[in-house]
Amino acid sequence: METQQQPRRRSVVSYVKRGGRMTVGQERAWQRLWPRLGRSVSELPSGPIDFDAWFGRSAPVVLEIGSGMGETTSQLAAAAAEVNYVAVEVYEAGLGQLMLRAEQLDVHNLRLLHGDAVVLLGEHVAPDSLAAVRIFFPDPWPKKRHHKRRLIQPGFVSLVASRLVPGGTLHLATDWADYAEQMLQVCSAEPSLRNRFDGWAPRPAWRPMTKFERRAEQEGRVSRDLVFEKAEPRH
Repeated sequence: METQQQPRRRSVVSYVKRGGRMTVGQERAWQRLWPRLGRSVSELPSGPIDFDAWFGRSAPVVLEIGSGMGETTSQLAAAAAEVNYVAVEVYEAGLGQLMLRAEQLDVHNLRLLHGDAVVLLGEHVAPDSLAAVRIFFPDPWPKKRHHKRRLIQPGFVSLVASRLVPGGTLHLATDWADYAEQMLQVCSAEPSLRNRFDGWAPRPAWRPMTKFERRAEQEGRVSRDLVFEKAEPRH
């Protein structure tokens, strides 16, 4: 009797697959802009992405994991024309909206990836190649029994650290207190990273405040930032 092979399982993924249809404008953005700006992680050729070739220039690469509806991402890319800004997100409508926002802001230094950031980092990003990784307000999985699904876990942070250039930064932000503590504990335990600050980082003025962060404040939740830096190799 033929048995069906079970699919490979990963303990952590970078997203929660959600439904939701794209608007007409978002669909049109996909048709017009995706061939130039976007790629699907599942369809990438084996090996690391050649970011210099994709952007048509050599510049520091900043990876944002979980760009949502692009409200923050588009502004951050627009404000940092000197970097090659890459956003990875699973939510198609969010990527469509991000392309619309980037077009409105006349952003040219942004590229998009649709899919799982864990696969992206593990299979398609070279070690010591990213200037920064940003993860702003990832899914908090607030119920205790779901904490194991949170993205910021030791194995994932170790993977991120391996992809940073020496001196590169991992910048995290969350408005859930216990997740912030978990982030601090996990990142502090990663031997290749060191905290740039004594605990929490001051909220950077350059990070736009989204409607979700404002809502968190109204509900009494305080946003926390963490900035960890990859240590220089010892000689």
